[in-house]
Amino acid sequence: MKYTTSVNGITYQIEINSAHQITVDGEVFSVDFESVSHQPLYSLLLDGGSHEAHIEVDEDGWQVLHHGDRYTVTVADERTQRLAQLGGMQVAAGGREFFLKAPMPGLVVSVPVANEQLVEKGDLLLVLESMKMQNELRAPRAGTVQRVRAQAGQSVEQNTLLLVIV
Repeated sequence: MKYTTSVNGITYQIEINSAHQITVDGEVFSVDFESVSHQPLYSLLLDGGSHEAHIEVDEDGWQVLHHGDRYTVTVADERTQRLAQLGGMQVAAGGREFFLKAPMPGLVVSVPVANEQLVEKGDLLLVLESMKMQNELRAPRAGTVQRVRAQAGQSVEQNTLLLVIV
C-alpha cells in the first residue's frame, strides 16, 4: 500500500513493500518497527541503524519525539485520499452543519453514535465496508449528532446521506 506522509510540512511518498521493506520517495529501505513493552515507545531498525522514538496520536496527527526533537506527522493511505476526493465528507456552505455522505457504495457495518450524542473531532461515526475493506469515517470536528440516517446492515450508494452533525 502507498501512503502520503507529511513530517512537519514536508511530504514523502511511502510504499510498504513487505513486512521488512519500504520505499521512501523511490529509495528502498530495510526496516523493523516494534512497540517496546506495549508502551508509546517504539524501536525502529532502518538499514541497520537503530532508532527509538516516543509516539502518540492527537487531533493534529502523530506526535513523534526523537532525540529531543518533536515532529508532527500525518499519514494518508491511497484509500483515504480517494475517499476525500470523492467528497464523502462535506460541510454546508454556512459551515454550521456537517453532512456525512457515503464516499462510495458499500455496506454499513456499524454506527457507534446516536441522535443527540456529543462527538469530538476524530471520533468514529460509522464503519462502511466496500470492496472487502472496512473504512472508518470519523468526525472532522466536534458537535452534536443531529440525524442518523444509516443503520448496521444497510447497503448504501455513493453520496447517500448517512448522518448530520451540528
